[in-house]
Amino acid sequence: MKARYQYRFYPTDQQQQLLAQLFGCVRVVWNDALAICKQSEKLPSNSDLQKLVITQAKKTLERSWLSDVSNIPLQQSVADLGVAYKNFFDSLKGKRKGKKVSSPKFKKKTGRQSARFRIGGFSIKGDEVYLAKIGNVKPLKSRQLPSAPSSVTVIKDTAHRYFLSFVVEVESIRIDAKNQSIGIDLGIKTFAVMSNGEKAISPDYLKKDRKIRKLQRKLARQQKGSKRREVTRIRVAKRHNQIADTRKDFLHKLSTKVVIENQAIVLEDLNMSGMVKNRKLARVISLQGWREFRVFCEAKSEKLSRDFRVINRWEPTSQTCSCCGYRWGKIDLSVRSVLCLNCNTEHDRDENASRNIEMVGMGHRHDLKRAGSDCQTTPVASCCEPSRITDVERR
Repeated sequence: MKARYQYRFYPTDQQQQLLAQLFGCVRVVWNDALAICKQSEKLPSNSDLQKLVITQAKKTLERSWLSDVSNIPLQQSVADLGVAYKNFFDSLKGKRKGKKVSSPKFKKKTGRQSARFRIGGFSIKGDEVYLAKIGNVKPLKSRQLPSAPSSVTVIKDTAHRYFLSFVVEVESIRIDAKNQSIGIDLGIKTFAVMSNGEKAISPDYLKKDRKIRKLQRKLARQQKGSKRREVTRIRVAKRHNQIADTRKDFLHKLSTKVVIENQAIVLEDLNMSGMVKNRKLARVISLQGWREFRVFCEAKSEKLSRDFRVINRWEPTSQTCSCCGYRWGKIDLSVRSVLCLNCNTEHDRDENASRNIEMVGMGHRHDLKRAGSDCQTTPVASCCEPSRITDVERR
């Protein structure tokens, strides 16, 4: 399987100018190729596009400066456009799973910039990496590459930070797990409640988020194209990066711990696109990174030969007693504790849901004979049902 290793580096002033020129050329080649594709009735092949926007363009006066940079990132930019169109068409035909992919868009100068070097455009010599027509750069390596990389991507984010991203081939490893399985219920106040009783509290992003909202209001009032607006834009980008880095560090550590200690990991398929439509909770939900955590767990499970499972989003995990299997119906989010009078067991809402997620994922759900109407979601827990709300969170 393939993995990506990313390191930060600090280019010199001269290398920053060369990288800016390279990013500009890659962006122009992409935009020129995309303009040709939009004007054509039939999508041209990658080889035809390369001849038009690279080979023939270099001979013109307007695009003669394309010869000043390496040809490999320019060719890769056209190839990436072909992949983007393939994903778009596969999404339209239903061949690609997940959310619908939009058509490729034109790249902007103020956005994230990147250029990819294949084999022949870069080489690794000790701690330094040579990039064609850029020179030697020294990334800050926190760990060594497990194998020789097949490509390296130079990235400049919106906060003007530079990264080298290597694609390497890694082998699956096998580590004995302590536990057989675990179910995880994701939430807002408590990020993850696990079926073994453990809880993971996410970092507090709200303080940084309030500063971002204040800067964004300032950015909206400033004149477009002014230097002060650009300074404010970079400040906003740096604040976003602080939140993203903090979240990524937390999710990486938590997902690594979960995958190493458990043989089977069970999560619930959350309807993120529907949940963020709630205007009161949309911003808080987006800050948590539930989807990112799922991606991390799935990738690390494949690497460590673990069993990763996702249960249906319509499973009534919060409406069913994990001990006896009785279903008491839908309860409000403010209800945090429920007493099941059928088995006289008091449940914490999230812990009960995590145990039900584990049982459903492992195929150990209670064998109860329910009518079809019984299996549907009810508006609230009825007072005649054998359950009692024991703790309601005060708002």
